[in-house]
Amino acid sequence: MEQDGALQLAVAFLAESQRDDEPPLAAIDTERVRASNGLLIVPYNSVQYLASRDAREQLLDCWPTLVDLARGEVRFGTLDERHLWRNPSA
Repeated sequence: MEQDGALQLAVAFLAESQRDDEPPLAAIDTERVRASNGLLIVPYNSVQYLASRDAREQLLDCWPTLVDLARGEVRFGTLDERHLWRNPSA
Protein backbone atom coordinates (compact mmCIF):
# COMPACT_ATOMS: atom_id res chain seq x y z
CA MET A 1 0.00 0.00 0.00
CA GLU A 2 1.23 3.49 -0.81
CA GLN A 3 1.89 5.84 2.08
CA ASP A 4 -0.63 8.42 0.83
CA GLY A 5 -3.42 5.84 0.91
CA ALA A 6 -2.30 4.59 4.32
CA LEU A 7 -2.35 8.15 5.65
CA GLN A 8 -5.91 8.60 4.39
CA LEU A 9 -6.90 5.41 6.23
CA ALA A 10 -5.33 6.75 9.42
CA VAL A 11 -7.17 10.07 9.12
CA ALA A 12 -10.52 8.26 8.65
CA PHE A 13 -9.76 5.89 11.55
CA LEU A 14 -8.97 8.80 13.87
CA ALA A 15 -12.19 10.59 12.90
CA GLU A 16 -14.26 7.42 13.43
CA SER A 17 -12.69 6.77 16.83
CA GLN A 18 -13.71 10.19 18.15
CA ARG A 19 -16.37 9.89 20.82
CA ASP A 20 -19.10 12.51 21.23
CA ASP A 21 -18.06 13.22 24.84
CA GLU A 22 -14.43 13.99 23.93
CA PRO A 23 -12.97 17.33 22.95
CA PRO A 24 -11.88 17.44 19.33
CA LEU A 25 -8.79 15.25 19.13
CA ALA A 26 -7.07 17.26 16.58
CA ALA A 27 -5.00 16.72 13.62
CA ILE A 28 -2.36 14.46 12.28
CA ASP A 29 1.19 15.51 13.12
CA THR A 30 2.28 15.43 9.47
CA GLU A 31 5.85 16.46 10.33
CA ARG A 32 6.32 13.21 12.24
CA VAL A 33 4.53 10.68 10.02
CA ARG A 34 6.96 8.01 8.88
CA ALA A 35 7.21 4.40 7.78
CA SER A 36 9.02 1.92 10.02
CA ASN A 37 8.94 -1.85 10.41
CA GLY A 38 6.26 -2.23 7.72
CA LEU A 39 3.98 0.28 9.43
CA LEU A 40 3.03 3.85 8.72
CA ILE A 41 3.29 5.57 12.09
CA VAL A 42 0.82 8.45 12.23
CA PRO A 43 1.01 10.59 15.38
CA TYR A 44 -1.68 13.12 16.23
CA ASN A 45 -2.37 15.68 18.92
CA SER A 46 -4.34 18.84 19.62
CA VAL A 47 -4.49 21.52 16.98
CA GLN A 48 -3.12 24.00 19.52
CA TYR A 49 -0.10 21.82 20.30
CA LEU A 50 0.70 21.16 16.66
CA ALA A 51 0.59 24.90 15.93
CA SER A 52 2.76 25.91 18.88
CA ARG A 53 4.67 22.76 19.97
CA ASP A 54 4.05 24.10 23.49
CA ALA A 55 3.99 21.11 25.86
CA ARG A 56 1.22 22.78 27.89
CA GLU A 57 -1.10 22.37 24.89
CA GLN A 58 -0.27 18.71 24.31
CA LEU A 59 -2.94 16.06 24.77
CA LEU A 60 -1.68 13.10 26.79
CA ASP A 61 -2.19 9.43 25.92
CA CYS A 62 -2.28 10.00 22.17
CA TRP A 63 -0.80 6.73 20.98
CA PRO A 64 -0.01 6.97 17.26
CA THR A 65 -2.24 5.40 14.70
CA LEU A 66 -0.47 2.49 13.00
CA VAL A 67 -1.26 1.37 9.47
CA ASP A 68 0.08 -1.98 8.30
CA LEU A 69 1.42 -1.14 4.84
CA ALA A 70 1.09 -4.74 3.60
CA ARG A 71 -2.49 -5.38 4.75
CA GLY A 72 -3.99 -1.91 5.15
CA GLU A 73 -5.09 -2.63 8.72
CA VAL A 74 -5.36 0.42 10.97
CA ARG A 75 -5.24 0.57 14.77
CA PHE A 76 -3.88 2.58 17.64
CA GLY A 77 -0.41 1.71 18.88
CA THR A 78 0.01 0.19 22.32
CA LEU A 79 2.38 0.79 25.19
CA ASP A 80 4.24 -2.42 24.30
CA GLU A 81 4.91 -1.03 20.82
CA ARG A 82 6.34 2.28 21.97
CA HIS A 83 9.75 1.28 20.66
CA LEU A 84 8.35 1.42 17.11
CA TRP A 85 8.01 5.21 17.19
CA ARG A 86 10.70 5.95 19.74
CA ASN A 87 13.46 4.09 17.86
CA PRO A 88 12.27 3.73 14.26
CA SER A 89 14.16 1.61 11.81
CA ALA A 90 14.07 1.99 8.05
